[in-house]
Amino acid sequence: MRKLAPLIFVVAAVWAWDKFRQRAVPVEADAPVASASLDSNETGRSDSFSCDGRQYCSQMRSCAEATYFLEHCPNVKMDGDHDGVPCEQQWCGSR
Repeated sequence: MRKLAPLIFVVAAVWAWDKFRQRAVPVEADAPVASASLDSNETGRSDSFSCDGRQYCSQMRSCAEATYFLEHCPNVKMDGDHDGVPCEQQWCGSR
């Protein structure tokens, strides 16, 4: 059993690192993001966002993008208090 302990530790560490990496993937590593050209309206919303599988605030680049994803994309996890405002701590807190 003593000889297996280091092996078990390494396997557990690799598994934990992989799970962490999957949650903390930077935006650049995800699917390509649509162009970020903005409308001329005062909200800064973009007509060029598209649902591409991103779900978390850490994967967004702006409040407008997070709002688009919350309103149009399935399975997003960006509105913890369910008040309709996404990413309040990262992007949309000063609304």
